[in-house]
Amino acid sequence: MNHLHIALWGVLPYLVLTLFTAGAAWRYHYDRFGFTTRSSQLHEHRLLAIGGPLFHYGLLFVIAGHVVGLLIPETLTERLRVSESLYHANALLVGGTAGLATATGLGILLYRRLRVPAVRAATSRGDRVVYPLLATVLLAGLTATATGAGHHSYDYRRGVSIWFRSLFTLDPDVPAMSHAPLVYRIHALLAMALFALWPYSRLVHAFTAPVGYLTRPYVVYRSRTPAPRR
Repeated sequence: MNHLHIALWGVLPYLVLTLFTAGAAWRYHYDRFGFTTRSSQLHEHRLLAIGGPLFHYGLLFVIAGHVVGLLIPETLTERLRVSESLYHANALLVGGTAGLATATGLGILLYRRLRVPAVRAATSRGDRVVYPLLATVLLAGLTATATGAGHHSYDYRRGVSIWFRSLFTLDPDVPAMSHAPLVYRIHALLAMALFALWPYSRLVHAFTAPVGYLTRPYVVYRSRTPAPRR
């Protein structure tokens, strides 16, 4: 275990977490009204209506798959009588489909941003960094998913997942990650770079998801026109 491995898998995750937390707090305190996507729907809506849902709903399933794959240990699925073959088949089918949907949606949105002059003019410098990085993260994740299709492929739950959970105990299992295949390490490094930039880009609008709409009371509207007398 050399110093580079310790820096990448034992120190860098905590630096990224610090940047993410500090950046989100700073943005909330000094730029609360900047928590926006800078919507360009007025400039073009046909491609947005296709690419937006594909990207966002696909991303929700991708995030859910990562939560299950990284946080739930293999021993728990064994207790639930979920066989190894069934788990990996489900991960490949659902995760691959969600990843393809997300990548397709992002591709449509990028095409829209490049082809529509008004949308292209609204693209900031931060967007030019975040969008390619996000696309690369997705492609690396899809590649890692595809490499796990074989019977004797790498089992990330015995390596990457162990390293990820060890971060929460403040005792990173550096060898578990440093011995992972290159595509998994690249995917992890790109993901950390994305999270480090997250609070400083338009991705920060994810913090403003309208979760409150699920529990808010009904809004009663009254017509200005008086009801006809009977």
